[in-house]
Amino acid sequence: MLGRARGGPLTPSPSARAAEPVGHDEETEQLLAATLDAIDDKLGNHPVVLEMTELLGVVDLFVITAGRSDRQVRTITEEIERVSKLRCGRGPIRTEGLSDARWVLLDFGDVVVHVFDEETRAYYDLEHLWSAAPRRRVERADAAEQR
Repeated sequence: MLGRARGGPLTPSPSARAAEPVGHDEETEQLLAATLDAIDDKLGNHPVVLEMTELLGVVDLFVITAGRSDRQVRTITEEIERVSKLRCGRGPIRTEGLSDARWVLLDFGDVVVHVFDEETRAYYDLEHLWSAAPRRRVERADAAEQR
């Protein structure tokens, strides 16, 4: 489970830390936290983290989120790039789909981020396509405080 106190960074809860696969290094976890913070800051819809190591072997994590418009998709994408460079010292190896901003893919090597518009996310339904992949629970600060 990932959660954060209001105004604080996303951090894995102790129970989620114990459930994490052994293969993820600290750099991958820092990039994930930076990515989720950027998504949260720009109000990305329903972020999902899929553990892909066992299924693909070439990537550790998929992060999937959506924006309500092409403008928001671009804004989320730009914030992920900015925050990952600032906090982790690296940007994506490759970025695809930014020209029409319906499905932007940010490839960091170990983490692949998919930023969709809502219609495209529903159409491709990556969460269902990769349903065999274990999910990490992601909570927004406001949702965590309501519990």
